[in-house]
Amino acid sequence: MTRIRRGYIARRRRTKMRLFASSFRGAHSKLTRTITQQKIRALFSAHRDRGSQKRNFRRLWITRINAVIREGGVSHSYSRLIHDLYKVRLLLNRKILAQIAILNRDCLYTISNEIIKEVGYKKSVGII
Repeated sequence: MTRIRRGYIARRRRTKMRLFASSFRGAHSKLTRTITQQKIRALFSAHRDRGSQKRNFRRLWITRINAVIREGGVSHSYSRLIHDLYKVRLLLNRKILAQIAILNRDCLYTISNEIIKEVGYKKSVGII
């Protein structure tokens, strides 16, 4: 009886998995079963960490804005600034505010002072 040659579909699937895992170390890039396990694990971690990355960047932006505002003595705090932004209906997101705070502090001070004038309350002296 003649030998039957197998198709190429399974080999093509394994080759795609190997290409995905080519940068992994040791058996994680050589053995098909461990490649499959590591691929599942890597994709799970990537999905989970996308959410945590968004949270971490938001925390970083808030920290930067707060540091610049407290340093300049423009507004009492970050939360007061954000509250006043919403009152005035000036929609600047935290990413843009953080970039303004890092690259051009005077612009952030100007924005904050204009908001304080428009909202109509005066900063109390001595409140930190």
